[in-house]
Amino acid sequence: MPVPTGLSATAQLIVEERDTAIAFHSGEVPVLATPRIIALVEEAALLATRDSLEPGCSTVGVRVQIEHISPTPVGGTVTAEANLEKVEGRRLIFHVSARDERGLVAAGKVTRVLVDVEQFLDKTR
Repeated sequence: MPVPTGLSATAQLIVEERDTAIAFHSGEVPVLATPRIIALVEEAALLATRDSLEPGCSTVGVRVQIEHISPTPVGGTVTAEANLEKVEGRRLIFHVSARDERGLVAAGKVTRVLVDVEQFLDKTR
């Protein structure tokens, strides 16, 4: 079954100390880390397709292009949104964004690829 464009989902996070640039060793300030934003937008992309995939199938991330625009402090709430814009064979290209109470935090694209989970895991053995 092909995956239709237009699918979307959100994922939300209340920023804790463990989500900061300091905790991720990606910076020296106590604000939401860029790697944590990436994980959040990928979570939204995963959720967008979850109900449209056949049993035994999933998606894996292969490319992330993100611009981290604004800091979010500990205690802030961030909502990531992923919208499936384009399907190229097994490649799914999402427009992603993250917002907090003050506005846009990050925006970009995430590319995920459809996989048969068992075949994919065979590559790790």
